[in-house]
Amino acid sequence: MSILHSSIRELAAQLANKQLSSLELTEHYLQRIEAHNPQLNAYIRITAEQARADAQASDARRAKGEIRSPLDGIPMAHKDLFCTAGITTTAASKMLENFVPPHSATIAENLAQAGAVMTGKLSMDEFAMGSSNERSAFGVVHNPWDSKAVPGGSSGGSAATVAARLVPYSTGSDTGGSIRQPAAYCGVTGIKPTYGTCSRWGMIAYASSLDQAGPIAPSAEDCALILNAMASFDPKDSTSSQDTLRVFDNLLNQPLNGVTIGIPRIYFQGLDSQMADNIMAAAKVYESLGATLTDIELQNTDIAIASYYLIASAEASSNLARYDGVRYGHRCENPDNLQDLYRRSRSEGFGEEVKRRILIGTYALSAGYYDAYYEQARRARRAILNSFTAAFTECDLILGPTTPSPAFAIGSQTDDPVAMFLGDLYTVAINLAGLPAISHPAGFIQHLPVGCQLIGPHFSEARLLNLAHRFQQESDYHRQIPAAYAA
Repeated sequence: MSILHSSIRELAAQLANKQLSSLELTEHYLQRIEAHNPQLNAYIRITAEQARADAQASDARRAKGEIRSPLDGIPMAHKDLFCTAGITTTAASKMLENFVPPHSATIAENLAQAGAVMTGKLSMDEFAMGSSNERSAFGVVHNPWDSKAVPGGSSGGSAATVAARLVPYSTGSDTGGSIRQPAAYCGVTGIKPTYGTCSRWGMIAYASSLDQAGPIAPSAEDCALILNAMASFDPKDSTSSQDTLRVFDNLLNQPLNGVTIGIPRIYFQGLDSQMADNIMAAAKVYESLGATLTDIELQNTDIAIASYYLIASAEASSNLARYDGVRYGHRCENPDNLQDLYRRSRSEGFGEEVKRRILIGTYALSAGYYDAYYEQARRARRAILNSFTAAFTECDLILGPTTPSPAFAIGSQTDDPVAMFLGDLYTVAINLAGLPAISHPAGFIQHLPVGCQLIGPHFSEARLLNLAHRFQQESDYHRQIPAAYAA
């Protein structure tokens, strides 16, 4: 089997059998990155020398019989939202273009301890604010399936890199769909774990009550192995949960008999017929594997977008107040006074979408408007969680589309923020409720991938991965590689 079509478990077996070394594997992917990244524009920084050093260290451990995990010696890349000690971490913003953190994010440390070989830092929407990866200070990232289409956001660089097989897997973050939506647009698998499963320490904050790290890879099995290493309780993160699972691949091959999958009617109201057909075809595969399908009501879905953007923008306004041109980050030249320093440093350092959300959040939190906007959004958030709780009394998991459509054309929605926001219609409610959800490939429309989303109760990641894995045993959508990157 070729390297490009090999899963993480298969690559680990090839390393164990000495069919290739980690250094050889790493050189293979570094050559692909050099050849294809100019077209994708997915990497902000390539760390080739560190990757080679990581690979050599892995080969040395293997020679001593000290392999740490199935990820040991396998190349990967981090979304440039996760701090990496001594390596520039920008959040794809001019504000942080020269920021070199003195520490690494907990998830980066966890993966390094598992033996991961880091090839670099990946582009994203600035400060994770966007749904298309057009909002990066380092340029637009392109979809491997169609260079004129967006890869999704904000983890567009992470999804595009995996889809083009420049690395076997990458890390992403999901505040309102930023792992699942680009995974759907790029034809790969991405899981947003339960809030608190992966530490947020060392992750540059957007909206602290919504942000969650997770993996992007070709398959659910790959994601399970990556989550085994990423997830942990972290006392440095006050929102880290002691209830988080430690093993995510133990249910992968469990039969689906007795599993009830709820299909919300509201998810299909107004949905494009081709999208609906693909999603229902995926549902029928699950039914053929033993699951029971049932129609369900899912109340309060219509208030999710408004609630999300109020809460997320309010938290962004608070979190990004620290970037003032004084301690670190972009600083304007020759300020006249302190007020001028603040105003010009922030105006020059932040992009238009970040400014828009800071202003929305500041307004929603201001005296006289807090109760009318932010407090109402908080109440709506509780209602959304209650709706999911009620739905899970009727079913074990919920199935629906990840996005309303396949990837749209670059530039087609940049002047219409509302249209861009509505691309997250099926994903933001899950973050508001703190639930886990996975997107896996479920077909194509005019040669562009379609994603199917599965949503579960808190800490049901192993079951979600089980369903997606069984689906992928019956299909090959996750094995498809865009033609321009297939050799």
